[in-house]
Amino acid sequence: MSKILTVFGATGTQGGSVVRAVSTHPQLAKEYKIRAVTRDVAKQAAQVLKKQGIEVVQADLGDKASVVKAISGSNAVFGVTNFWEKASAEVEIAQGKNLADASKEAGVQHLIWSSLPNVIEMSGGKLMDARAFDSKAAVEEYIRTLGLPATFYMSGLHMSSIRASTRKTPDRYTIAWPLTPTTAVPIIDAEVDTGNFVAAILSHPGAMLGKRISGANGWITAEQIAATIEEVSGVKTTFREISDEVFRGFFPPAMASIRGAALVNLREYSYFGPDAHADVAESLKILGQKPTSFTEYVEKNLPWVA
Repeated sequence: MSKILTVFGATGTQGGSVVRAVSTHPQLAKEYKIRAVTRDVAKQAAQVLKKQGIEVVQADLGDKASVVKAISGSNAVFGVTNFWEKASAEVEIAQGKNLADASKEAGVQHLIWSSLPNVIEMSGGKLMDARAFDSKAAVEEYIRTLGLPATFYMSGLHMSSIRASTRKTPDRYTIAWPLTPTTAVPIIDAEVDTGNFVAAILSHPGAMLGKRISGANGWITAEQIAATIEEVSGVKTTFREISDEVFRGFFPPAMASIRGAALVNLREYSYFGPDAHADVAESLKILGQKPTSFTEYVEKNLPWVA
């Protein structure tokens, strides 16, 4: 009898990637029956999953009873939350705790939590506003206190975020960040390689318990990002180093300090922390396959800016 892998956010970027990777994996597709969780089972993306023969169930991470019901009988769970939906650390932590408590109650054998580093801790208290990171880290800490068998997947910068950051003028593309041109950035095609990392974790469950996996295809500098876009698209592309203050000014006041702190964390603490480069290298060994390169990502997303 197949084991049940319950995937939260199954119609979103990370959860959808997990569904696709596991359902097409030569071994895991035989081992696991996927239960896709979404808040709206009637939406088109959920209906597509149903037509593929995947079980789709309704749950809202803010409603613990629905989470308990969705997880019941599961052997493994992939959990992800969206900080930016409410832009509230309190909401995200509550959602994550609901997921953790439900997994504990159901006797889940392997919880894979989409986490991020604790930036307050990494920075020695210098960076207090990276709430999109710290709330996920707080949930990770809670999961560890429960003694849940878990692995913590930490995503690098989504390549889609680079595309969203690119501005178009009549003669060029411009990316403006508070980074030096040689700042190294850990990036990932989240729609493809999140699922591949999670599949690798599920393929070696015993070895992965308690570990953090840094999900990135490697490192690329800010100026290399611009050069790659220009080479592939044929459009002149410039990277422009700006101040933290100017960067924060791109966003509404409620989001400015949070967005700004994320880029300061990248510039000052290599995103994943002091061992970031070694951690990414080790995680790529676990992945066991070639992740999507930035060149490949740009090629399949032309025109880069409409």
